[in-house]
Amino acid sequence: MKIINKKIKVLVPFVLLLSLSGCALPGQHFDGGSEIENQEQVDNTELNVFVYTLTPKLLREMALPAPTALANPELDTQISQYEYFIGAADILNVTIWDHPELTIPAGSYRSATDSGNWVRADGRIFYPYIGFVHVAGKSVVEIRQEMATRLAKYIESPQVDVNVANFRSQKAYVTGEVTKPGSQPITNVPLTLLDAINHAGGLASDADWRNVVLSRNGKDEVISLYALMQKGDLTQNRLLQNGDIVHIPRNDGQKVFVMGEVIQPKTVKIDRAGMSLTEALSEAGGLNQMTANATGVFVIRSAHQDAANHHQTQTEQTSNTIANVYQLDISNPTSMIMGTEFDIQPYDIVYVTAAPITRWDRVIRQLVPTISGVNDLTESITRIKGW
Repeated sequence: MKIINKKIKVLVPFVLLLSLSGCALPGQHFDGGSEIENQEQVDNTELNVFVYTLTPKLLREMALPAPTALANPELDTQISQYEYFIGAADILNVTIWDHPELTIPAGSYRSATDSGNWVRADGRIFYPYIGFVHVAGKSVVEIRQEMATRLAKYIESPQVDVNVANFRSQKAYVTGEVTKPGSQPITNVPLTLLDAINHAGGLASDADWRNVVLSRNGKDEVISLYALMQKGDLTQNRLLQNGDIVHIPRNDGQKVFVMGEVIQPKTVKIDRAGMSLTEALSEAGGLNQMTANATGVFVIRSAHQDAANHHQTQTEQTSNTIANVYQLDISNPTSMIMGTEFDIQPYDIVYVTAAPITRWDRVIRQLVPTISGVNDLTESITRIKGW
């Protein structure tokens, strides 16, 4: 009886440890509160984390408007009224009809660029009889009228023609994940964002076409080429101006972390068509049928990113919130449909928690070697003392 009592005394601390280890399990465990039965938020004031159960109603509230084919009347007006204005370094060709002596001959070995009138840094060109003509900031129509008026003092009814032989003064830039990044000249033909992407050889395979950045005068605008090129939303197109920078980033930032009780925990990338919760789980091989808790599929998302995605104004409550957690119970197969409707966002964490019996089994497996060692030590002490 003494031996039994001593064994019990030695094992009592380990039994207490076992009873207190429900939250300190080997491996990871996340308990988002599987007892939640409706879509009402659970406020954890200490952690500033809000947990929502995914329901059809919540999915409808969270759904972003899908891109559709739209016209762009504003852009059409800009293109119809577009006019190129001369700048320094442009080269002009000036022709005075019936007065070849005033027209620089191109010759058989000289291009129009070589024989043209180069616009100086001060914005002027020199022309016989009339001297310097300020042309920068003017259209060819304005230059033609001014030169004809000034030449009329020397030539009766001069017929003046002015055109641009080489466009050098204005450029837009396409950088990032395109086939041929670099500068593109702004010419007398309107250059749109879509034209610039096509002139650059199109998007590279690693391009993030949902978050293209147009920088103009120190301000950035995010444009979706997915909506423009895939869905025909022409409101995403822009008429480019001198100094514009169009940057197509890599899709490295389109990461989603799938963790917990899945076949292959991994980091997956959101492809060009987007990704649903069901697709993210599928990329990781699906749930581990032996260990996963089907009621505990969670998506953990930064609250600031959530507000930005839904264009919400930041209130005092949302500014203090760390994360929003969305829970999906897929123990009912019909719930998988909701998973296909829930869009994953970059840097979401998809976590599948373990079933209670699995967590218990892991604790036991971790403690068994320790308990066995204590038991062996007790047996040895007993033999030594001759109990």
